[in-house]
Amino acid sequence: MLKLVLRAVQTGLIAMTLMTNALAADPLRIAFVDTGNTGRSMTSAALAQQWVVKHHANIAIISRAVNMNPYNVTPEPDFVRLLKPLGINVSNHRAAQIDKSVISFSDYIFVMSPSHRQRILTDYPDAASKVHLLAEFATGTPTEVLDAYGQNSAFYDKVFKQISELIPLVLEKLPKK
Repeated sequence: MLKLVLRAVQTGLIAMTLMTNALAADPLRIAFVDTGNTGRSMTSAALAQQWVVKHHANIAIISRAVNMNPYNVTPEPDFVRLLKPLGINVSNHRAAQIDKSVISFSDYIFVMSPSHRQRILTDYPDAASKVHLLAEFATGTPTEVLDAYGQNSAFYDKVFKQISELIPLVLEKLPKK
């Protein structure tokens, strides 16, 4: 008798688990985009992914470039340095170009500057409702995330601080799935 009860409970739990998994919502899909996908967008995605894990959010995150340089695909060393103390290792990141599939499958596309938004909308005009300036979505003020590429370490620190402050604000504003 005990075996039958255990079997029924196990079967019920398995069925309940399968049903719960079947009913689980698809994640909200977010793309962070900048010029080359070696700095700001990569850093935004890394910080967002850490936030998602900490808050158990149902969000999938990627980062992309609007103008990827195939000869410069590795992370900018200063962003690697700034993420490392947070336990985030981006050294294996490789830049990737935005394409039609990213546009199609993303629920939100966060860009760092108005020129990034314009580039995407020129190539994919139907994406207008998905593309948002990161800082404007976070704060309501149409400010761009500064580009640290080629600047000194102190400038990278400033940009990293800006991104670190914006990411939680953006993620907290997103609808829950």
